[in-house]
Amino acid sequence: MIKNFRHKGLEAFFHNGSKAGIQPHHAGKLRLLLSALDNAKHLEDMNVPSWKLHALTGNMAGHFALTVNGNWRLTFTFDGKDSELVDYQDYH
Repeated sequence: MIKNFRHKGLEAFFHNGSKAGIQPHHAGKLRLLLSALDNAKHLEDMNVPSWKLHALTGNMAGHFALTVNGNWRLTFTFDGKDSELVDYQDYH
């Protein structure tokens, strides 16, 4: 289950479908990723090849990333069976 968000636009999109804080053309993929993340019981549940799940390093150590499109990633931490600090960012 998603416990909290870092990105307020992504949080609004998740709760009420508002595209105001996200790239509108990412809405379909984000809806899919967020739904899967909210239902994931284990980190491995997110390891779909096309989503390119990977651990981050450096100041983002402990976080994981999923590819949305191009340089855009959905990043999060996973604690037990809950995801936290869910963010949407262009980090390259």
